[in-house]
Amino acid sequence: MQTLLAHKPITVIRPLDHLNAATCGEFGRHLITAISAPGVVAVLVDLGAVTFIDSAGLMALVSGLKQAKKMGRRFSICSVSAGIRMILELSQLDRVFEIFENVDSFEAENSCVNQHW
Repeated sequence: MQTLLAHKPITVIRPLDHLNAATCGEFGRHLITAISAPGVVAVLVDLGAVTFIDSAGLMALVSGLKQAKKMGRRFSICSVSAGIRMILELSQLDRVFEIFENVDSFEAENSCVNQHW
């Protein structure tokens, strides 16, 4: 699990390889830490290095989204592979998550983050 502070108010989390029952506990803890950090207004989960996700991984993402909403923080995902996108579509979670093509597209849309959040 890798966490990178891209900008002070935005935390980018880049999980590696698998988001499944074996890894979702640690991933969930990283999400809660990132979402709860002072000064953070948005958390972006970059799924570019994720090759597999199961229902436990999906639930960790949903839990992160719920926690972010509860705290008034933005929660988005990006760099979703075709296989993971299909899983999101089949579970209709593509309608729940704000999905960006990559980190750059998220940053481009949110270039005025300090002025609007």
